[in-house]
Amino acid sequence: MPDVVLEETQAAIREVPGTCLSLLGLSHRSAWFQSVVEEAEEHFRALLRLPREYHVLFLQGGSTQQFAQIAMTLLRRGGPASDYLHTGYWSGKSLPEARTQGPVRVVWSGEADGFRRLPADAELDFQADAPYFHYVSNETVEGLQFHRVIGSDRVRRICDMSSDFLSRPVDVSRFALVYAHAQKNLGPSGVTVVVVHDDIVRSVPDGLPSMLDYRCHAEAHSSFNTPPVFGIYVTMLVARWLRSAIGGLEQMAAINASKAQQLYRAIDSSDGFYHGRAARSDRSEMNVVFTLPSARLEDEFVREAELAGLFGLAGHRSLGGIRASLYNAVTPASVAVLVDFMRDFQARAVQRVPEHVYA
Repeated sequence: MPDVVLEETQAAIREVPGTCLSLLGLSHRSAWFQSVVEEAEEHFRALLRLPREYHVLFLQGGSTQQFAQIAMTLLRRGGPASDYLHTGYWSGKSLPEARTQGPVRVVWSGEADGFRRLPADAELDFQADAPYFHYVSNETVEGLQFHRVIGSDRVRRICDMSSDFLSRPVDVSRFALVYAHAQKNLGPSGVTVVVVHDDIVRSVPDGLPSMLDYRCHAEAHSSFNTPPVFGIYVTMLVARWLRSAIGGLEQMAAINASKAQQLYRAIDSSDGFYHGRAARSDRSEMNVVFTLPSARLEDEFVREAELAGLFGLAGHRSLGGIRASLYNAVTPASVAVLVDFMRDFQARAVQRVPEHVYA
């Protein structure tokens, strides 16, 4: 979280200004909380330049719930298949959930290549009659990110943007539904933001459990059940910070691009000691995934980084290696500290390991 958000949250836990009550004790039915939801939605609408026909919902259940809820809303057994991309760990998680509700067609999969790249447009063949097309904009595990909008504008485009939402501008008008769970760029875990066109809300089939019905949440303004008050409040503060302190998503995108370029430059100039995992054209600006010459050196890297005050650098358990996540709140100064550590670690390792081992 940005420092200013942490400070405001800390103060609100003791007492929310103007209420004489702790944030942790305020009712979700209070006028104060309704004003928080309204302000959060207003910030999201301004940051994304949202047309009025889109709803902004603050839900729960993470992306995992959306994997199923989207399919329950739009897929029909016996009907045409929906198109999905399989570009990494998280898009792979969406497939079995969708298949419980109806037919799914995988347009392209990077599994055979170890998910080291994303597809070119020429490799994609979409169905004109698909109920929707689904993809993940940024694969956190493999460090892959789409730097363009893909799919046909004639088919409902749905995107899991959990790990790069609000990190850069996006033309939401080209999407029928965008969703993102918090803890990356949005706030603490427990909140899932869904930006959904009214066309989908109106097309929800009857018979769904009410908690999986977008209509219920839209009509109740994200308070259909007891919402995560704390998480939504902090998410509102983050959105306020993006507008007031950063100046919007264009400015945030420039900062994030600079941070990523700094780190990738250090990797690419290491004479092979550090090796980026993803194809250069598909590299993520949020999650920089790279390897060292051996698993032993990677373990040493993570251990020594923690002693230097750098945490969370171990790669995902399914892949290993090193992963540096450069979410919005990570400052350029922090990235500079990491780059300095990497250069120092390499210099010390080279003295112990012959050059031919890693060149």
